[in-house]
Amino acid sequence: MNQNEPVIEIKDLVRKYGREDAVNGLSLTVEPGKCYGFFGRNGAGKTTTIRCLLNLLRPTTGHIRLFGRDPARDEADLKARLAYVPDQVAFYPWMTVAETLEYLGSFRKVWNQDKLHLLLDQFQLDHRKKAGQLSKGQKVQLALVAAVCAEPELLILDEPTSGLDPIVRREFIQTVIGAYQESDPGRRTIFVSTHLISEFEGLIDQFTILEKGRAVMTLEADAARQTFKRIRARFAEDPPVIDLPGLLEARQAGRQVELIVRSAGQPEKELAQTYRPQECVVEALTLEEIFVAALKPKRMPNEATMA
Repeated sequence: MNQNEPVIEIKDLVRKYGREDAVNGLSLTVEPGKCYGFFGRNGAGKTTTIRCLLNLLRPTTGHIRLFGRDPARDEADLKARLAYVPDQVAFYPWMTVAETLEYLGSFRKVWNQDKLHLLLDQFQLDHRKKAGQLSKGQKVQLALVAAVCAEPELLILDEPTSGLDPIVRREFIQTVIGAYQESDPGRRTIFVSTHLISEFEGLIDQFTILEKGRAVMTLEADAARQTFKRIRARFAEDPPVIDLPGLLEARQAGRQVELIVRSAGQPEKELAQTYRPQECVVEALTLEEIFVAALKPKRMPNEATMA
C-alpha cells in the first residue's frame, strides 16, 4: 500500500434489502493515521456499511477499497491487517478468557502478550473465568482487548463501548484506544461508529453523519467546530425576530436569545451590526451538538423565536 493511499475508500455505495435502501450513494475516504467517526441514528445504515467493508455483505452497487484493494478479492490478506469489534460480541461459552485470547491470538502474526496481561489486570478480567459466565460489558472488554493486542493497521469499531459502564468506558477510550493510535502515529487508523460521540470527542479527526443511508455531512472535526457556533445574545428590550445566514435554530428566554448557526464567516458581527444586542457571546459546539444540529429540521426565524 502506498503511504498516501486511503485506508478506506467508498464511492457511491448502495446496499438494498429488497426494495429498501439501507445505504444509498454513500462516498467517504479515510486517510492513514486518522480516527474517523461514523455517526448516525439507529437504522441509518452504519452497520450495513461496515459489513460491506468487511465483505460480510456484498454491495448492490458501488466501489469499496481497503488499503487500495478489493475486500471481496483479497479478503484474507486484508482481514489480517485489521481488527473488528461488532456491536454484538460472542465467544465460545466453554472457553475461559485465557483460552479465548489464545485462540484469537493463534490467527494473528502479531500478538502483544505484554499489553494483553496489562489490560487484563487493568480491567480486572479473570483469565480463568469461562466466556459464557461473562457479563455483556466484560464480553465487550474482552473483544476490545483482543482487537488492540493484535496491533492492527486498521481498527473498525461498531458501537464498541455501549456495554461498558461509564467509568470503564471513558478509561478504555482514553487509555487504550487513544494509546493504540499514538503508539504508531501516521499508520494506525480507527473507523468508529458510535452513539457516544462526546466520549470520542478528543480522538475524532474527521467524521461523516449518515441519515437514511445518505451522507448528510462530512467534515474535519476542527473545521466543524469553527463552522458550527452557539451565539448567546442579550437585548435591552424584547428580542427581535433574528434572521442570519446559516441559522439552524433560535430559542428565546426573556430578553436572551440562543442561536445555533452554521457559518464559515463571523455571524456574531452581523448580529451585532444588524440587531445591536447588549451582550454577545460565541461558543463552538461539541461534535455531539453538531450531530444533533445537523439532523434537526431547520426552523424558520418566525417559528424559532419562542417566548
